[in-house]
Amino acid sequence: MNALPVAKTRRPGSTRQGKNVQRVAVIIPAKDEAERIASAVRSARAIPHVDLVLVVDDGSEDDTSNVARGAGAVVVRHSHNRGKSAAMETGAAVVAMRDADGRPPRLLLFIDGDLGDTAVNTAPLVRPVLEGVADVAIALLPKQPGAGGRGIVVGTARKAIQAMTGWSPKQPLSGMRCITREAFEAATPLAKGWGVETGMTIDLLRRGYVAVEVPCDLRHRPSANDLKGQMHRAAQYRDVLVAINFRKVRGAMDSVRHTNQVRH
Repeated sequence: MNALPVAKTRRPGSTRQGKNVQRVAVIIPAKDEAERIASAVRSARAIPHVDLVLVVDDGSEDDTSNVARGAGAVVVRHSHNRGKSAAMETGAAVVAMRDADGRPPRLLLFIDGDLGDTAVNTAPLVRPVLEGVADVAIALLPKQPGAGGRGIVVGTARKAIQAMTGWSPKQPLSGMRCITREAFEAATPLAKGWGVETGMTIDLLRRGYVAVEVPCDLRHRPSANDLKGQMHRAAQYRDVLVAINFRKVRGAMDSVRHTNQVRH
C-alpha cells in the first residue's frame, strides 16, 4: 500500500478529546450571481467544520450582495470589478481579520458562486487538508452538461504544470480548492485573471507544498460553444499563458541566482 503524502503545513494540535479544533471559512468570489448565490451560501453553510461563509462581491451590477447577506453570508464588496484573484485575496484578508487569537487560522475553501445547491459537495476537499495529507485539495468535477470547448486551455495548463513541477493534474483550472493559510500566503501575489489556478499550483508545488485532486459531485454553469463561450475561453487562454510565462522567466532567473551563489 502506498503511503499517503504529508503536507508541508504543520497541523495544529488537537483538544484533550482528540478532536482537531481547526475551522473552515468558505470564500465565494462572485459577480452578478443573484440568481444562484443564495442556494450556494445555504449549501456551503452545511459543510462540516465551516463556521464562516464569506461572499466577495466583485463589482456586481445585480443584487448579489443583498441576496447573499440574506442567505447568511458575510459580504464584502468591491466597488468595481477587480477580477477573481483580487476577490480571493480580499476574502483571505477578511478571514484573517476574523480569525480568533490563540486559535489556528481557518482553512480557506474557495468555491464558485454558481454551484447552487451542490456547493455542499465540496466537503470532501476539507478532509485531506484538515488531516495533514495535503496543503491544497482541488476538486475534480464530473463532465458538465452543455460544456463547450476542445480542452486546449486545460491541456496547455496541464502540460506547463507537469513540465515545471512534475505533477500532471487532471483538472488544472478547477477553482474549487481547500487550502491552508500558510500555503495561500506562499502563493501570493496570485496570478491575474483566469491564470490564478495555474499560477497557484505551480508556485505551491515549486515550494514543496502538497496538492491532491478529490472527486466532487458539483454542477455549475459551463461555458457553451457560442460566441460568449469562445470569448471566455480566449481570455482564459491568454491569462493562463501569462501566468505560465511569468513563472518560466522567474524560474530561469532563480536558477541563475542559485548558480551565482554556488560559484561564490
